[in-house]
Amino acid sequence: MGKGKGFIHEFEKFISRGNVMDMAVGVIIGGAFSSIITSLVDDILSPILGIFGGLNFDELSLNIMGDVTLKYGKFLTAVINFLIMALVIFCLVKAMNALSSKMVHNKEAAPAAPTTKICPFCKSEIPIGATKCAHCTSELTEDAGSVINEAAAAGE
Repeated sequence: MGKGKGFIHEFEKFISRGNVMDMAVGVIIGGAFSSIITSLVDDILSPILGIFGGLNFDELSLNIMGDVTLKYGKFLTAVINFLIMALVIFCLVKAMNALSSKMVHNKEAAPAAPTTKICPFCKSEIPIGATKCAHCTSELTEDAGSVINEAAAAGE
């Protein structure tokens, strides 16, 4: 009995993880999207192609030896479904990659605020909010702060 409860608890933990739930939602949405693409091909694209080509893809078949029928028209419809689905997914992934790349680029563009500064008297690195240098014990005044800012701007 103890092993059964541990298994159930472990299964609950597995199911409640975020990525499993995300995957489940993706599968459900993918299934619904697949039926939309199938309807697009079967109900809209195939009839339009049938008008120009004068044929219905679903009825295309090849009889072999009288009894065996290869319904390659349905296969062509499935291939068209796949190609449209792949194209849509490619466009979605490309848009998501561009968006995430833009977000990463924006994060890289904003430099982090400095956390340290250089003491103008002894040139030691000290915390940015320091009012007295821990190394040389010099008092840091507003004038010293402007010296620090000028030195930082000059690239020292």
